[in-house]
Amino acid sequence: MKVEGYLFGFLAAFLVPTTIIYWLLSKDPTGTACLVMSIGLAFLVAFYLLFTARRMDARPEDRPDAEISEGSGEVGFFPPYSWWPIALAASFTTLMLGLIYGPFLIMLGTGMLVVSALGFLFEYYVGLNRTQGHTVGALSAMGEQLTSTRKFLGE
Repeated sequence: MKVEGYLFGFLAAFLVPTTIIYWLLSKDPTGTACLVMSIGLAFLVAFYLLFTARRMDARPEDRPDAEISEGSGEVGFFPPYSWWPIALAASFTTLMLGLIYGPFLIMLGTGMLVVSALGFLFEYYVGLNRTQGHTVGALSAMGEQLTSTRKFLGE
């Protein structure tokens, strides 16, 4: 985390003279305010990363003597065959088009956004997906009741 913290610290240090030069040459208050906020955000991220890196053991990425195999392992769970990101994109698009065309689309897009966000959030709490590692036979043997016979939306 130290390398990332130093990168953000360098970015904050770079933006300080850039902001001063920008202000002196342009006298633009909006751009200068954006650059000042960028300095603050870069400093905030740098401080957090460096503070956290000091409190925890060095990661393999931070040690020069680390082996490649030390960084291996499970990265995370990424849901396969999920239709909810497409539904979220369509509902957000409808909501943004409502800002252009009228309040009816805003209401429709907001409703769609709530439904698709809840569907995406609770995707692995209903149906066969709620027990990701179990088959239908294993669920029946455990006495669990299925809430749906479909595994994914569209099947």
